[in-house]
Amino acid sequence: MMAKKILLVYPKYPETFWGFKYAIKFISKKSVYPPLGLLTVAALLPSSWEKKLVDLNVRTLRDKELKWADYVFISAMDVQKKSVKEIIGQCQKLGTKIVAGGPLFTSNPDQFPDIDYLVLNEAEITLAPFLKDLQNGTAKHLYFSDTWANIEKTPLPLWQLINFKNYTAMNIQYSRGCPFNCDFCDITILYGRQVRTKNKQQILTELNSLYFLGWRGVVFIVDDNFIGNTVKLKTQILPALINWTKKNKQPFTFHTESSINLADDPELISLMVQTGFNTVFIGIETVHEESLAECGKFQNQNRNLIESIKKIQRLGLQVQGGFIVGFDHDPQSIFDAQIKFIQKSGIITAMVGLLNAVRGTRLYQRLEQEKRLIKSFSGNNTDFSLNFIPKMNSKTLLAGYKKIIKTIYAPKYYYRRVKTFLGEYRPLTKNRGQFKLCYLMALLKSVLRLGILGKERWYYWGLFFWTLSTRPKLFPLAITFSIHGFHYRKIFEKYL
Repeated sequence: MMAKKILLVYPKYPETFWGFKYAIKFISKKSVYPPLGLLTVAALLPSSWEKKLVDLNVRTLRDKELKWADYVFISAMDVQKKSVKEIIGQCQKLGTKIVAGGPLFTSNPDQFPDIDYLVLNEAEITLAPFLKDLQNGTAKHLYFSDTWANIEKTPLPLWQLINFKNYTAMNIQYSRGCPFNCDFCDITILYGRQVRTKNKQQILTELNSLYFLGWRGVVFIVDDNFIGNTVKLKTQILPALINWTKKNKQPFTFHTESSINLADDPELISLMVQTGFNTVFIGIETVHEESLAECGKFQNQNRNLIESIKKIQRLGLQVQGGFIVGFDHDPQSIFDAQIKFIQKSGIITAMVGLLNAVRGTRLYQRLEQEKRLIKSFSGNNTDFSLNFIPKMNSKTLLAGYKKIIKTIYAPKYYYRRVKTFLGEYRPLTKNRGQFKLCYLMALLKSVLRLGILGKERWYYWGLFFWTLSTRPKLFPLAITFSIHGFHYRKIFEKYL
């Protein structure tokens, strides 16, 4: 195949809860995670092809780069739609052909008629036939698949295309798919309900790759439910990772996502903590049982959610939580109930969003049948927008949502929650983090921005000295939470 010049372009994120725009400035980083999907696609392309990557969250896209490229490859999520359209316009102006894939295009292919080639679903399946047709001069507009990839054949991401210094963490993937089927979630549509996993050697090879390229710090395992196959984790993957981290003097800390039934398996939690996991995101969604039943979140029903969270925290993992308001069965009291739950749980990072219907989900299909859809989803459920007509009065729902956000991220309540968590948190592993100058600079910037200039300065200093006197080993974590709280308030302040 004739060698090609490929420019991989990752669209820009707007200001979002998880973008940590205002937090990463404290450590002089430009983005949280690199574009793992595009780095993997790059590894699937012929090795003889010349490849460059531009992450628009790190720097701008130059016309001369588009003129250099034979093809521009784009991968994106819904929330990046605005940036995608700007990239398309820039490419069209210069006559550069576009190849697009990823969740945004897979879910909404009809919305992008100007894209030259749509290579949808999983690239391990659809990219090869596209490349073959491209070589033969018979490339089609659309490539898709209704089968699932064997991710044991997924190659190493091409890390060499990025500069590690731009990012706060690296990311790898262990599994795809989720055994649950919540009606608002599109993960099972994109990746199926049967959990597919990489093998032990693959994961070790990926970690070795990051290690030998010089990365030290956080590695986010991006699985939508890391514990989808608990037997394999406990018997193969985690024991191997524990040995690897010990052998390499514990260079990484791990974050991931899980379902609440993690609390039912202390052995699994213990193995995760021994591996170096210290944070797990869990979809709590709602404290109202009827709303859990409505959305099919059966794994959260008929359990003491507070106790489940506390159990995970006591065993050494910080719990981050996702919450939703706007279900048909939500009562008027849901807003105060969510606030009370979040404060009592000690979940510091509580992402509360409005329910929105993602295209293709069971929720979307139901609302479409009921003629309640009003627009497409922005991809950001914390931007105070709804794409359907709720059962609750819209003004009441938005006012209640505003009350939650205004309360839980107000310094009085936020710092109280931080103290609740730090007072109970007993990490079972030593801090694996290495000293970096940027961390010292972050401390000094927090003193200036939060402790001297910030509206929260009294709460900041209260936490500062309380942690030093009662939990000194957790002082760096306390400063991190303070900085994160500043970011959350900045994200929401334009709505409040």
